Amino acid sequence: MAVICAIGFVLMATDAASYPYTDGYIGELQQYKVRDNESLIEIARKFDLGFNAIVAANPEIDPIIPKTGTLLTIPTAWILPFVFTRPAVVINIPEFRLYLLPQEATGEVLTFPLGIGDEGNDTPTGSFTVTEKIVHPAWHVPASIRSLEPELPKIVPPGAENPMGSHALRLSLESVLIHGTNRPWGIGRRSSHGCLRLYPEDIARLYRLVPSGMRVVIVNQPLKVSAKGKKVFVEVHSLVPDPQQDESRVGHAMQLLADRKLLGLIDFAKLIQAVKDKKGVPIDITLIPPAEPLPR
Repeated sequence: MAVICAIGFVLMATDAASYPYTDGYIGELQQYKVRDNESLIEIARKFDLGFNAIVAANPEIDPIIPKTGTLLTIPTAWILPFVFTRPAVVINIPEFRLYLLPQEATGEVLTFPLGIGDEGNDTPTGSFTVTEKIVHPAWHVPASIRSLEPELPKIVPPGAENPMGSHALRLSLESVLIHGTNRPWGIGRRSSHGCLRLYPEDIARLYRLVPSGMRVVIVNQPLKVSAKGKKVFVEVHSLVPDPQQDESRVGHAMQLLADRKLLGLIDFAKLIQAVKDKKGVPIDITLIPPAEPLPR
């Protein structure tokens, strides 16, 4: 079958971690001081982040030549996408991120950054299943790519030149796979022909954990809300900046907050600013912290 796609202060990065599933909010923001000869590309991989996430969280910082000693926000906190299916692999396209959700709400969540389909080769949304697990996959080069790069063979065997990486999970939409990559700088970018790419170390781990038949839900949720303890948070992403969408997104956020009985607890000005900034991290929009924990 042809394949169509190819804040606490820390001093050291951590490996991909599991997070307790509580309140729909996982992780914590961190900070990191830039070292000599580091770019945000290398720093993102240290913390298992995509390029998009670290750039959005630090919009004033030069991503290629950041000044040594600059204090970065490390966006290792997330509001979980809103889905009903568990256990499942959940992929939220606007944040370039995959979540492995447990069966029970008391379980652990695993999360990884992604490269997604480029413009014109958009990764489709929908509910699918894992139909095949492949070690050392070959790449069957689509005719559309060979027309642009005629020097490519019809099939690229496993190895360093294979953009599929070391492992792949084929979905029931057979033209789309979750797989590794030989171009890790493409994680957190629109860098594929529709497939979903992970860092080499992440796809190896995900491959071990995901069985054939598991549900894979791909969603488009650029805006998420959650309550944690006595605070209300909103997280906003954007594939392409568009100020004209901000008004509708504020309205969408208000509807989500109203559905969760949280609307009366927020600072409206903070919500508007969070939607405008689109930093891709949970932003506290609480008006006045209430005396009791908020409803989940």
